[in-house]
Amino acid sequence: MLSQRTILHLTILLLLLTGQALAAVSAPQGKTSDIDPATLAPTRFVSRGGEILDLSRGGNPVFFKGIGYSPYLPGETPIYGASPGNDDRYAQHIPLMRDLGVNYVHVFPLQMPAKFFTELDKTDLVYGQDIWIWAYEEDFLDETFLNKTLNQIRDVIDYTYKVGRPDRLVLFSIGDELQADAVKRTDARHADVRDFTGRHIIVKNRTPTEIAIARLMDGAMDYELKRYGRRHLYCHTSWTHIGPVGDRPDLEVPREDMITPDIGDLVCMNVYTYARGVRTSPPGSVTGTAYQGYLEDLAAKMTKPILITQVGLSTSPFEPKPSVPGFGGHPVEDVPATFRSVWQDVRTAWGKEKFAGMVFFQLNDEWWKSGEDPTDSTRHEREDPEEWFGIYEVGENNILKPKGEIPATVHALFSEP
Repeated sequence: MLSQRTILHLTILLLLLTGQALAAVSAPQGKTSDIDPATLAPTRFVSRGGEILDLSRGGNPVFFKGIGYSPYLPGETPIYGASPGNDDRYAQHIPLMRDLGVNYVHVFPLQMPAKFFTELDKTDLVYGQDIWIWAYEEDFLDETFLNKTLNQIRDVIDYTYKVGRPDRLVLFSIGDELQADAVKRTDARHADVRDFTGRHIIVKNRTPTEIAIARLMDGAMDYELKRYGRRHLYCHTSWTHIGPVGDRPDLEVPREDMITPDIGDLVCMNVYTYARGVRTSPPGSVTGTAYQGYLEDLAAKMTKPILITQVGLSTSPFEPKPSVPGFGGHPVEDVPATFRSVWQDVRTAWGKEKFAGMVFFQLNDEWWKSGEDPTDSTRHEREDPEEWFGIYEVGENNILKPKGEIPATVHALFSEP
């Protein structure tokens, strides 16, 4: 007679095999993405065998314990192209990151001020540069859009070498959370565009939107190599609403338009607990949560390392959009339990060796979102969940104040191996 322990192990094995089978069924057939073997590899952080290695530390695998960082304070906004202030805020914020146990900072402003890098120099922190592109574009393959966007990306690369710290930079992310309607429009207009062979990026049997991503990434990589003689890791940051796990009833695009963000060196995904595609996932093999179920299906589909570039909860006073359950309205005292849960989901999931890190979104509340009018950044709007994702709130004299036990929880998690 089988013991209870044996039955449990067999049940877990069956769940794993079922998850892998479902993932295989949902995987778009024949999609490929490669980097030309002749292309120079990055000099410090490299992607090999499903892991990210740090060549400056013996080539050991790394796990990034990250924080998202957009240091705009009340009265500041990037809506009109401005960078956050170049002042002493970084002397406060960087030590807070160190206290959290962070080893990686995922920055969103395209040109972080010089004083940020001065403070970064006092630590061993590394960072990644998100390069947001217009996600609502009428046509991502429009040549005017591609040329304009590539020029913007080149400006970010130039700034990295002029003001930033290329030796501490892990990655450039080309684009973040493309919108479903824009994806569907692009794909409908260019149904025959399926392959692309660039100077470095080679993709086959992709969607037209993925071809646009590949073209931008190839242009960025080529520019960095030609101008500076080296390159960093490259990725595109996507979200669960538009793939790549496709056997979910709540995706915002049809199967043929799903985005698989494996173009480049690694897979970067924003994975929220309440997001489309996640909340409809089967239970994970260890924790039994839908979040772990999604991660395991994602890991089964991917051969490149995966970085969870955003996970978090909005502590807005209420949930203003009942049609999007979970987007806002989370009491501060409830957040630590969710943070502990997703940490365990990642660290115990089948395929956990493919996950190269997790980034909590984010350090401080962003008053400027969602930029409805020029004065939006002067008030903390109760009805806008986007303004309440911080681990810290902005207090008097712009001093960051901890939200209950959330910072202590992050510190405890990031203190674990």
